Amino acid sequence: MFTGIIKAVGVVDRIESREGDLSVSLNAPDLDWASFEPGESICVNGVCLTATEIMEQGFATDVSQETISVTTLAELDRGMRVNLEPAVAVGERLGGHLVSGHVDCIGVVRARRRDARSVRLEIEVPAEYRRYIAKKGSICVDGVSLTVNSVSAGAFGVNIIPHTAEVTIAGDYEIGSRVNVEVDLVARYLEALIATGDDAGLTKDFLRAHGYA
Repeated sequence: MFTGIIKAVGVVDRIESREGDLSVSLNAPDLDWASFEPGESICVNGVCLTATEIMEQGFATDVSQETISVTTLAELDRGMRVNLEPAVAVGERLGGHLVSGHVDCIGVVRARRRDARSVRLEIEVPAEYRRYIAKKGSICVDGVSLTVNSVSAGAFGVNIIPHTAEVTIAGDYEIGSRVNVEVDLVARYLEALIATGDDAGLTKDFLRAHGYA
């Protein structure tokens, strides 16, 4: 489990194709790798991956064919910068929102504009994921916990403050950039509960009255 608060920006050092999937090594000297062990979960651009090897200044991981097919990790190249967040430990501050590292879809940056010292982005998502996104709700973009500022028929808007632009790869986004998107966990489970009808008290009217719809 993660929180969407990026701990470091890493750099892809090596990529190897192995029987259809990938082996990737990343460097991130800003993290204390001596405190990590193989088998730990690390979120890379919003994707939960397992560290197969811990090195002095980074780690290696395998990227499965399934992950390659549904995330932007298929586009990794040597020298690319990526957002990194180790799994949250019990007792840590939850500064963002609960993030699973299971990407729902790939979004595309359709607009970028300055707003005082911040940058406003409009990110297009596939139509079937629009229903999970609510204004002032939480969204995870490439592993970064953000607040949804606006929602349209096929896109949502977010604000990137200077600090976020400086310490994540969000400051590098341009029109056409592809990003990993994870919707809020609450939205997924609410839809599942309503769909099954197991809880007669959980209705659309109930959710609307309590601010969830």
